[in-house]
Amino acid sequence: MKLFGMGKSRSFRALWALEEAGVEYEYIGVEFASKADNGTNGDMYRALNCQGKVPTLVDGELVLTESGAILNYVAAKSADSTLIPANDLVRRAKYDEMMCFVLTELEQGLWSNGKHRFALPEEYRIPEMLKTATFEFDKAMNTLQHLFNGEGFVIGDEFTMADIMLAHTLS
Repeated sequence: MKLFGMGKSRSFRALWALEEAGVEYEYIGVEFASKADNGTNGDMYRALNCQGKVPTLVDGELVLTESGAILNYVAAKSADSTLIPANDLVRRAKYDEMMCFVLTELEQGLWSNGKHRFALPEEYRIPEMLKTATFEFDKAMNTLQHLFNGEGFVIGDEFTMADIMLAHTLS
């Protein structure tokens, strides 16, 4: 298994997941937006991930380019069956709820902020968007307080990939 990534990006959550799962992997650092051989805009990487984003996980013929899917896949491959609830439908539903909430609601305001401050080319940045992104993030944080009280683990009394997703997003 190979993980392509860089720094404190969403790659970190995938790297953390691999470590928690105890599966063997090779980490391959890439240079963001570079067209060099090790760059996210290079031909080799774009063949794996047409968006040129990180992370990308390769396991044999399987290529995954979304961090949430990578976390779930790594958890399913792990010998530690608690990393993703499998035998408890209610616990799995709460896990899925938290994973989807973090990716669609909580992270969205943060990513909108980041895109309009540094990720987008300057001509596409909208400074007024920052106020909206802050509003959306604050709203999501209010919702988070209803989903998780901040004590213990996110889903019950065992560590799951949802803990990685939430902790990384909030960091």
